[in-house]
Amino acid sequence: MSNTFGKILKLTNFGESHGQAIGGVVDGFPANILIDIDYIQNELNKRRPGYSKISTRRKEPDTVNFVSGIFENKSTGAPIAFFIQNTNAKSSDYQDIKDIFRPGHSDYTYWRKYGIRDWRGGGRASARETAVRVAAGALAKLFLHKFNIKIYAFVSQIGKIKLKSPYYKLDLTKIYDSQVRCPEKETEKQMIAEIESAMRRGDSVGGAISCVVVGCPAGLGEPVFDKFDARLASAIMSINACKAFEIGKGFDVAQMLGSENNDQIFIENNQIKFSTNNAGGVLGGITTGQDIFFKAYFKPTPSISREQNTIDKNLKMRKIQTKGRHDPCIVPRAVAVVEAMTALTIADFILLNNANKF
Repeated sequence: MSNTFGKILKLTNFGESHGQAIGGVVDGFPANILIDIDYIQNELNKRRPGYSKISTRRKEPDTVNFVSGIFENKSTGAPIAFFIQNTNAKSSDYQDIKDIFRPGHSDYTYWRKYGIRDWRGGGRASARETAVRVAAGALAKLFLHKFNIKIYAFVSQIGKIKLKSPYYKLDLTKIYDSQVRCPEKETEKQMIAEIESAMRRGDSVGGAISCVVVGCPAGLGEPVFDKFDARLASAIMSINACKAFEIGKGFDVAQMLGSENNDQIFIENNQIKFSTNNAGGVLGGITTGQDIFFKAYFKPTPSISREQNTIDKNLKMRKIQTKGRHDPCIVPRAVAVVEAMTALTIADFILLNNANKF
């Protein structure tokens, strides 16, 4: 398996959904960065299970325990290792389907590749491991504070319900006041209704997360095979259930003219400005200094209680109804994960950019 992310700032994570613990090692983290444990724990609280009536009923405190790399509340430059105990796993919920493959899930592909799979909650394929990413991303955010870089991810679509306003007209400081992580009140109500409707039918629903990065400097990115947007896309697409990524105008550029898509450049008060931001803050794989704006699309949670057709490991046809505690919509809890992977990507590029200057 590939369990390490990053070039200079590297995260290696470990653990399974129903194992004793999950955790990670962050290597290459700069020394003398103030480490606010309360801040990191608050970031974890943003994605923890059981936070609302429309999330999984599994309740985990997600308390992070650091075991190395921090001394007197500062990073030492040594690897930062941490773990999070699993305290509320119910493996018995999966006993009935341990030999059956859930449609839409990685059960089948893990079995085909490795000849073995941890059927308890999905094992390594579970979104449980994303708690480790959020903890590591919180460390990256603490580093990015030195550069006044801010990252705001929010839910912009649930099912057929879409956000009505562009991000620059929203109060992005209110994202986590919403149980669906949507900063537009009326749309939030409709999104909740959409999720609750799927729950009543024993089904699930997908959606999209938008993200804006404010204050990112120009010049990040390593063409041609390590472009900023290429690595960011890889980071976001590595998140469980993410099926598509677009930056700037994204899919819409296919129907635009060059004169419509080009972000024209001008000088104002001796500063370089762009008339628009259709590129999403990246040109030629290098950041322009504008806001970075992208969107990630997530599929519906595959574990649903409606009866479906599938097969078992003996290649026999079976019927399946998944029991257990599953999110009817994974999207709201993925918001913190999108922010974390974005922070890790930017922090890694900043360190790489500095390395290239010497």
